[in-house]
Amino acid sequence: MTLSLAVTERGAEKADAVRARGEVPAVVYGHKQEPISIAVNAGELQRLWRTAGQTSVVTLTGVGAAKDTLVRDVQFHPVSGDILHVDFYALEKGKKVAVTVPLSFVGTSPAEKAGSVLVKALHEIEIDVDPTELPHELEVDVSSIAADGDHITVGQIKLPKSAELMTDAEEVVVSAVAQEEEPAEVTPAAEGEGETTPAETPQEE
Repeated sequence: MTLSLAVTERGAEKADAVRARGEVPAVVYGHKQEPISIAVNAGELQRLWRTAGQTSVVTLTGVGAAKDTLVRDVQFHPVSGDILHVDFYALEKGKKVAVTVPLSFVGTSPAEKAGSVLVKALHEIEIDVDPTELPHELEVDVSSIAADGDHITVGQIKLPKSAELMTDAEEVVVSAVAQEEEPAEVTPAAEGEGETTPAETPQEE
């Protein structure tokens, strides 16, 4: 997935001034790209972030030649959740890029239908991939998990042709385990039930 975003160069303008006019300060940099301070419309950036995340190519226009980039870092306001700053990493043509891709669990597990619990140990993996084949997410089909103990490892996930796995292939992604039975509820004894009455002490005459 490739998306486009119009930006402007901001030079030495302070971040607060950029935010005051409804834009977000950002920077674009790369192995062969000198860092450039830029500004992005806040609304457009929010929409792009919801769609692209960190696993879609974003083509920046407005600062010289169009630049294919990835979102490398996003800073959010701790209260409002607004984006405060973004780092864009400029990609090199013909060079692979290391990215962390989220996993999407699909299908229905027979083990889960029978009452077992699916334990999802990983929710993302790292791959080295050509940007033209960069996946937004990777699917994990749990329909092969039929009984307790069945599992899927990282090496079983289908990757793009150009992708090289960076996460250990033997790591377990998801597995089925028996559901633990809840302990039986203990009912408090009725008042006086089960209580021992002390023996009466003979009275002295």
